Amino acid sequence: MRVIQGPYHMAFRRFGDRMRVQGRPLVDLETVGAKSGSRRQAVVGSFPEIAAAVPSSWIVVASNAGSARHPAWFLNLARNPDQVWITTGKRRIKVRPETLEGAERDRAWQEITSLAPGYGRYLEITDRVIAPLTSLKTHEEQSHGLWRTSDRLQQGCGG
Repeated sequence: MRVIQGPYHMAFRRFGDRMRVQGRPLVDLETVGAKSGSRRQAVVGSFPEIAAAVPSSWIVVASNAGSARHPAWFLNLARNPDQVWITTGKRRIKVRPETLEGAERDRAWQEITSLAPGYGRYLEITDRVIAPLTSLKTHEEQSHGLWRTSDRLQQGCGG
């Protein structure tokens, strides 16, 4: 998937909010590498309408197109949850990841597969539970005590 990211970045910089994958708006997710410590970028689909209950938040899915492995960006979130940014349109926003679990995750997954049925097919081609549904919230929300520790993210990636 890393090879595909280069053209996505170029297209995202040029077309921004107009780009879609499976009908979903894209965000440029910037993380710090879990092993390298270098800045990394991944263009990922997002589900802002599912996260609408919490203003300034986005849901992203660590599906890795149904691969048996979590995407590298998800491992980076788990290792460095305080160093995550998204770019949407022309805005770069510092965010904090939170893995959805239980009934909250199940509801979000059902909505995701109804909005973008391609995600549901990933379950057919992998033994991995595509559990990592991650809510990205702006740091302004942090003042309300909504953050959970990165332990939950690390549990989601076996770390």
